[in-house]
Amino acid sequence: MKIIDKLTDGKVHISLELFPPKQNEYLTKVDELVEVLSKKEPFYISVTYGAGGGTSEKTIQIAKDIQDKYNIPSLAHLTCVSSSREEVLKRIEKLKEEKIENILALRGDLPTDRERSKDFKYASELIEEIKKYGDFCIGGACYPEGHPEAKDIWSDIDNLKRKVESGCEFLTTQMFFDNNVFYNFMYKVLKKGIDVPVVAGIMPVVNAKQIKRTMSLSGGMLPSRFKAIVERFGDDNESMKQAGITYASEQIIDLIANGVNNIHIYTMNKSDTAGKIMDNLSEIYRK
Repeated sequence: MKIIDKLTDGKVHISLELFPPKQNEYLTKVDELVEVLSKKEPFYISVTYGAGGGTSEKTIQIAKDIQDKYNIPSLAHLTCVSSSREEVLKRIEKLKEEKIENILALRGDLPTDRERSKDFKYASELIEEIKKYGDFCIGGACYPEGHPEAKDIWSDIDNLKRKVESGCEFLTTQMFFDNNVFYNFMYKVLKKGIDVPVVAGIMPVVNAKQIKRTMSLSGGMLPSRFKAIVERFGDDNESMKQAGITYASEQIIDLIANGVNNIHIYTMNKSDTAGKIMDNLSEIYRK
């Protein structure tokens, strides 16, 4: 099933993200994780892609298992910044072979240990390549507070529009912790004529150590309300976990109440955290 076919049906959809184990680790734990998450009835499960394509084979295998074993649509990530055109085409063919219909097309993080691709500079170029070689549903990423490398939010949105014009059918946001940031972002993208579905990405922060890395990845700012939670509960692991789950649940409820029907939870492979959030929303997203 193509994800885009349901993103505009007016119903609430909650999807989940997980990442493959490192190259020298087994898939057993991920399979157990998928089994637990599948019982929460997510709309789809996305599978990330290691830096430089380091987990590409595992990404495809997990995405296939999600569809075949659990009858849940999967979204396979595909990056290009460290890959040649030949490598990308090989992975596209493998995705076609495994009947994976949905791809999240990303530039990827700039490489530090290998040469940058000579064939791809931007995600929009990858999207164009995917469109040539298969009938995929293609998603892309967006940054409500602007990409960390962009000059400003408007130039970033101009780049986003190029992704959509290249064939991107829906967008998933990087994590954010203030819903007003998302609402302002939606106003800006609509003003620029970007009208594809935008899936709101939420990451539950359940320990204080996670926050610094989270902010470095997203380039985002923490709202004062969340800072107060961290200051009060950050030194108590169980309290911080409960507070983080509650905060993410309340974020999602506010988004849904304001007409944002498509939510994506970055699970960080923590099935208990994602499961509790889904439980908090069980009556809401099944309506």
